[in-house]
Amino acid sequence: MPVTDSSAIVEKVKLAMLSMQRDAWEQGVAAQALLELGEGSLVVLLARDAVLRQHSDGRLALVRPSDAVTDPAANGEAVLFAARATGEGLFKEAAGRMLHYLLEKAPCAQDGTLFHITSHPQFWIDSMYMAPPFLAVAGYPQVAVRQVEGYRRRLWNAGSQLFSHIWDEGAGSFVRKDFWGVGNGWAAAGMTRVIRALPAGMQAEKQSLAVYVKEVIDGCLAHQREDGLFYDVVDDRRTFVETNLAQMLAYSIYRGVRGGWISESYRPRADRLRAAVLARVDGEGLVRGVCGSPAFDHAGTATEGQAFFLLMEAAYRDLEK
Repeated sequence: MPVTDSSAIVEKVKLAMLSMQRDAWEQGVAAQALLELGEGSLVVLLARDAVLRQHSDGRLALVRPSDAVTDPAANGEAVLFAARATGEGLFKEAAGRMLHYLLEKAPCAQDGTLFHITSHPQFWIDSMYMAPPFLAVAGYPQVAVRQVEGYRRRLWNAGSQLFSHIWDEGAGSFVRKDFWGVGNGWAAAGMTRVIRALPAGMQAEKQSLAVYVKEVIDGCLAHQREDGLFYDVVDDRRTFVETNLAQMLAYSIYRGVRGGWISESYRPRADRLRAAVLARVDGEGLVRGVCGSPAFDHAGTATEGQAFFLLMEAAYRDLEK
C-alpha cells in the first residue's frame, strides 16, 4: 500500500532543500515546488531573491556570470505569483523583463526555438522544463507549444520513445545522444506544466502534448529496474542508479491522471515510483541517489532532487483530494 501521510517527510525534505545553495534553475524549481505545495509565503521569499539577482538583460536569479538562456525562466511562474500575492510592482516588472528576454533577446534557431546557452547553438532537453511553462502562464501559450515542438524535433527518438540530451544546431549533430534519465524527466514534467497552463481553447494542443508525455513515460518505464528506479542513462546499465527520474515521472502521471489526460491505469505505476523514492529519503530529509550536484555526474543530492520530491507529493495530495 502507498504511504498516504508523508507530512513529516515532506517537512524534512523541504527544510533540507532550503538549506542548499542554488543556481538559477535550482532556485526556480525549488520555488515551483513550494508553489504547488501551497507555501505562498516561501514562494514570495524565493521570488524576491530571484528578482534581487536579476541580470540587466532580464534573466532571473543569476548568482554568477552565466551563459544560461532558458534556466533563469524556471523562476518566472513564482515571480508572477509573487506579483499577484503582494501587489508589488517590482515582481510584475521583473517577470516582464524575463519574458522580454525570451521573446526578443535570447539566442535562438531560425524557427525561434531557444538555445540553452549563449556560447553555442545547442538545444538541451533541460530547456523543455525551463522556458515553455513560464511562456504559457505569462500569456504566450502558442509560443510555449512551439518551443516544445522545436525541442522535440531535434531531440526525440521515436524508436526508443526517449529524448536525447544535447543537439548542436551549428554542427548538425548530437553533443550527447544519450537518453539521460533526468533529461527525460525534465521533458515529461515541463510538458505536463504546459498542458496545465494552456487555455481551454487550445484543446488540440493539449491532446498533442498529452500524447508526447505518455510516450516518454512509456519509454522510460520500459527500462524501470526491479527496485522501481532507473539508471542515469536509462538504457545503459553501466551508469549509476538514479532516484530523481522516478519522482519526475510520478509527478507527471499524478498530474495527468488528475487532469484526465492520462489513464487511471497509470496510477499504480506512479505509486510504485513514489514508493521507490520514499525509500531513498534519509533521516535528514535528503533524497539520496539523485543525479548529484554540482556536476550531476554521480549519485548524490541536489536541490532539484529535493524539489521534485515535493512536486511529486503535491501532485499526489491533489489527486487524493
